Formats: sequence, structure tokens, C-alpha cells
Amino acid sequence: MKAGIYGAAGYTGLELIGLLNQHPEFEICFATSDNYAGQKYQGITFSTSADADASTVDLVFLCTPHGVSAPLAARSLDAGAKVVDLSADLRMKTADAYQQWYGHTHPVPALLPTPYGLPELNRPNLIRQNCIANPGCYPTTTLLGLAPLAKAKAIRAGANLIVDAKSGVSGAGRQPKVDILFSEVFGDFKPYNVGRKHRHVGEIEQELHALNPNLGTLIFSPHLIPIDRGLLATSYVPLAEGWTLENVRQIYESAYADEPLVTLLPAGETARVKEVANTNGAMISLHAATPDTVIVVSVLDNLRKGAASQAVQNANLMLNLPETMGLLI
Repeated sequence: MKAGIYGAAGYTGLELIGLLNQHPEFEICFATSDNYAGQKYQGITFSTSADADASTVDLVFLCTPHGVSAPLAARSLDAGAKVVDLSADLRMKTADAYQQWYGHTHPVPALLPTPYGLPELNRPNLIRQNCIANPGCYPTTTLLGLAPLAKAKAIRAGANLIVDAKSGVSGAGRQPKVDILFSEVFGDFKPYNVGRKHRHVGEIEQELHALNPNLGTLIFSPHLIPIDRGLLATSYVPLAEGWTLENVRQIYESAYADEPLVTLLPAGETARVKEVANTNGAMISLHAATPDTVIVVSVLDNLRKGAASQAVQNANLMLNLPETMGLLI
């Protein structure tokens, strides 16, 4: 299968090049970066976006910013290529929701809604699709942690969900900014966009409410921590009447028993970033808090399962290849 990558010189794009180079069924035909055109990475020479031709490939990956990706997706689809969009442009179901969370009108509203590419939640709707919206890293971590409870109606109706999340610095992208310089981040630990300000709140709520419309408000506090990669979400979940940690564990065991890229840790163990960094999977641990509250800890590599390897997982499904091809090594 011939693949092209737009925006390939960012951290996610570089990760994607590495994954596709070791994938037995993909050949990278172009990788664009207007800032790094002519430079090489893992044997791939970056070209300008103007020199890339989507009609020459079977599939394109869009690692471009929101606002830029949707027009590229439309042109690529018109050229006959399938599309996995790693930006936020196609994740929201409506143009109004997109404008609410991203502050500008949607560039190509005709593309909405696009299938949401979290295979563990939406696999049947991803097979043989022409276009998939790859989820964000915070939503992937949070949704994997909370989806089994939401689907089972085990969360107290109307109760607020509190999610405390931490991301490595690579989650802020490769573009230089003062507040993510090493000398600014090292030795510090800070929250940002606290409460309901982070743009991923809308995406997380959208998918949780699709599973259970009776859920309450999401209170989401992301933090930047001085590591290069990895993401951890700690979710504090009020349980519906009659639910205990024991039957909560049973629904997680059932939900993830056959998932090759999600590991539910045994009772007494705690998920940690070190175990998932530079891997393509996620880990989850469950913890008792009070008799009617459970704490769910979910972790993954923000550049892998939170972005690039999930995009490959979605591409495999689109093209009817084995879902984990190139990911379980």
C-alpha cells in the first residue's frame, strides 16, 4: 500500500515514519514539511506540500494543524486516497460543536460527521472506511479508562466526572515555545486550561455521552510534566447504586479481554507511564476509593497509542489488513 504523510516533521509525523517504515504492507511515497523540505529522516526525504500528489497513493495521513487538515482531507478524498486525520478537524460530530471548542468555523463541514477512530469503542464503523478521525491523546487515554463504566451504566447519573491528566512535553508539539523549553519545564509541574477550558473536553464528552447520555459534566485538569513522552489520566468516578469495585473489575475484564493493545492490570498493581513509553498500547488499573467511588488510572504513550500507532491501527482497519499489523513486534 502506498502512503503519504502531510506534516511529517512534527513529533507525531516522525513517529509515523518510523512505524510505517517497519510495516510490512506500507511504502511511504511522500512525506511533506515546508520547513524541512530536502532534509531526511529514516531514509525519507521531506518534500513541500505543493510537491505532494495524493492521487499517487492509497492512503494519506494528516499530521497537520486543525484548520489546515480538513481542506487537505477533502482534496485527498477527491483524488481517490483514503484519509486518516490526526488533527482535530474531523473529531467533532457537528460544525457547531467544532466552532464552540476551536473558536472558528469548520473549514469543510460537509465532511462531518466522520467515523471516530478509537477502535476499542468503534471498530465495526472503521472497517473499509474512506476517512477516519484519529482521536487526541487526552481523549484516547480518558475514554479507554471510562468507556466500560459508561457503557455499563455504572456511573451515577448526572454526577460530575473528575479527570486529572498529565502529559509529557512532546504533547505540546515540536514548534518552539518559551513555556515548553527544557529550562522552563525541568523541575516544574503545572496545570493548564483547568476545569472546562481544554479543547479536548468537548471530544471526550461527545464520545462518553454517545455511550451514556445520562452522564454529568466532565471536569478536566491537564498538567504538563517534565518528561518527553507519556500520558496518564486519573479519573474519579462516582458509581451508580449497587456497583462495587469487584463488579467494576468484571466489566473491565470483559471489555478488554480480547483487546490486543489494552492491558488491564491485576488488582493491586498501578498503571504507570514507564510501562507504556515507546510502546503501542495502553494500560489501565482500578482502585477503590470510597464504597461508591472508584479511581481509574489509564496510561499510554501520547505519540504512539495517543497518535501515530493509533493512526496505523485505523489504517489497517480501513484497508482490511490485520488490525495490529506493524504494531505488535
